[in-house]
Amino acid sequence: MSYHTLEDLEVYRLAETFSDEIWFLVSEWDNFAKDTIGKQIVRSADSISANIAEGYGRYHYKENRNFCFFSRGSILETKGRLKKARNRNLITEDRFIVLFEKLQTVHLKLNAYLKFIGKSQVQKADQ
Repeated sequence: MSYHTLEDLEVYRLAETFSDEIWFLVSEWDNFAKDTIGKQIVRSADSISANIAEGYGRYHYKENRNFCFFSRGSILETKGRLKKARNRNLITEDRFIVLFEKLQTVHLKLNAYLKFIGKSQVQKADQ
């Protein structure tokens, strides 16, 4: 399995789609909600794919891994913000479940990608 472009990475595409969905969701909120939790959840959701992209653009395995760890931190931050949005009645329970499951998929795919780039590095060292 090789990735020739950033867009070949499924985890990147899923993270991009997820962050766009968050953007459009938050754009419907009232000004107070947008200005408080809205800006925070948009930033953390955008940060997921942004860090994957930045890591992908690095030529050293360890740097790529570090940016993937930053991305994973943004996933966890976004999960927390989603819970706050639900608890504050900004999203319904049904919408929360759908968004949380999508974010969980991104989380699992990112972990798989981290494992893949780790194995790629080991294989290069063995050659």
